Amino acid sequence: MLLQKFKETVKKYNLINKRDRIVAGVSGGPDSLALLFLLDQLRKELGFVLFVAHLDHALRKESAIDAAFVGGVAAKLGLPFFFARLKAGKLSSGGSVEEAARNARLDFLCKVARENKANKIALGHHFDDQAETVLMRILRGTGLYGLAGILPKRNMRGQVIIRPLIEIKRSQIEAFLKKRGIRPRRDASNKEDIYFRNKIRNKLLPLLEKEYNLNIREVLVNMSDSAACDYDYLRRRAASVTPARATKIGLDRFVNMHQALRRMVVRNIFGALKGDTRRITFRHINEVEDMALNRPTGSVVDLPCAVSVIKKKDSLYFYYRKRGQRLFFMRDNHA
Repeated sequence: MLLQKFKETVKKYNLINKRDRIVAGVSGGPDSLALLFLLDQLRKELGFVLFVAHLDHALRKESAIDAAFVGGVAAKLGLPFFFARLKAGKLSSGGSVEEAARNARLDFLCKVARENKANKIALGHHFDDQAETVLMRILRGTGLYGLAGILPKRNMRGQVIIRPLIEIKRSQIEAFLKKRGIRPRRDASNKEDIYFRNKIRNKLLPLLEKEYNLNIREVLVNMSDSAACDYDYLRRRAASVTPARATKIGLDRFVNMHQALRRMVVRNIFGALKGDTRRITFRHINEVEDMALNRPTGSVVDLPCAVSVIKKKDSLYFYYRKRGQRLFFMRDNHA
């Protein structure tokens, strides 16, 4: 039974607690719709408050119908509904439309969460999404963090993001909706091979299943789970070396660390300054390592998002170069 599997995932990763206030991001598609109905079934049993939020990206002619549909479902369930519509063309300027749409949606969901004093945001990513994401990252090039894939729970922009469907397959979601006579909205663009993820979903994964490994999705998800465990251990070890919001690390201590720990420390300090670790790559981290090991005092490495690292006599300092000064320094008891 899908509800039981859903509850097991919630318990396994401690995703929901009593008196939580949860904003569910609902597009109207099968995944987010199943998420909403499953959360609604559990809210009295687990004692949490549920809100429904929908962002109309204005990228498709039928998007207004999707918004009205989600609003109607929320009304039938007696749940508060929050809606916003982007101005047409707002996502078209520079960069990937997919990434811009994701960022806009997360901005909106965080805003709804703050305004309603919600402490968690629930998203509808599932088992097949995990397999697709891991394969995409392998093809683009990734490290341990990328192999960890979509985490069941993580902090982003001051909010806790939860994904209770992450161990549930797309076929199980479809069967759940069909059995209950629930007809979701369908985004026709998901069938078009114009986006990288769609090519993975519609072409590469079916080919790998047919020609190489029938259980390729399970293999990818299991690898992701292993990587996530290893990454979490390294992250915790690195956090014990660098205090929260630290912007420096003792040079001798850094140089004598295991390389895996050194790289995690760089990610952690970069994330403490920027708020997340997006944009920092293997090349950037490798440059910081090379500076610490081989370059003279006073050397500087420029990282993404206006963050730089300078090598001092006894420490590495991370700072915002656009302000011309170090943003914040924590006393380094390990220098």
